[in-house]
Amino acid sequence: MKIISNPFELKEYLKNKNETVGFVPTMGALHEGHISLIKKAKEQNELVVVSVFLNPTQFLKGEDLDTYPKKDEADKHICKLSGVDILFFPKAEDIYGDDEVTINAPKVRGFVLEGNSRPSHFNGVLTVVMKLLNIVNPTRAYFGKKDAQQLNLISLMVKQLFMSVEIVAVDTVRESGGLALSSRNAYLSVHERQEALKISASLHSASMMVSKKILDSKEIVKKMREILSPLEIFYVEVLNRDFEQISHVEIGNTVILVEVKVGTTRLLDNIWL
Repeated sequence: MKIISNPFELKEYLKNKNETVGFVPTMGALHEGHISLIKKAKEQNELVVVSVFLNPTQFLKGEDLDTYPKKDEADKHICKLSGVDILFFPKAEDIYGDDEVTINAPKVRGFVLEGNSRPSHFNGVLTVVMKLLNIVNPTRAYFGKKDAQQLNLISLMVKQLFMSVEIVAVDTVRESGGLALSSRNAYLSVHERQEALKISASLHSASMMVSKKILDSKEIVKKMREILSPLEIFYVEVLNRDFEQISHVEIGNTVILVEVKVGTTRLLDNIWL
């Protein structure tokens, strides 16, 4: 495995490679969810690049940038064991300069759900993803379905800016109890981890209701909120794949999304129906 930190060195290294390139951008603290992205990239490409970069521009003032889990040596080890060809490991000064050109999230889709409580968060996400895609110039880039809004906005950016990369969505990986894997799960105490299981329980309940032909969005949201109580709920929404509110579940075109706070930790999850 080759480790590169300089963007120009990586671009030069990849420039003459006549191979398909799969790219997995991460913020580090790698877990089984990230490994599933790497596996998918290895299945579909000849060369796999993973980036580990804790992007400062997507954190708002007072958020957990300074305490976000950092496991640099473990991440390198995981990438090597997973068969990654190139690990891109830049610092902030390698990615950002003064008087930056930035990408702005769309005025509607970028400022609802997580974007409502974290204004400008997705500006930072889209800016860094654009930079990383331009550096790596991959054939395909891999993102988890757990961050459904992020996935939707990145796909939209790629489409609207006529970029040639294929965005590949990969299913959420869960712990045995149902909790979606997240680097932020490291913040949870034993009790909080138990409380967090209400998230997947609420989504399972929604799935069961739909299987019984209960498709009314309000009815589904009401039941989910009952299960999530007394957690602090940021949102529970039933949306179509364009992230528009719908009154009834549309099979094959629906995402049910949840974001809550467990202790001091924000956790999000969803199911695609």
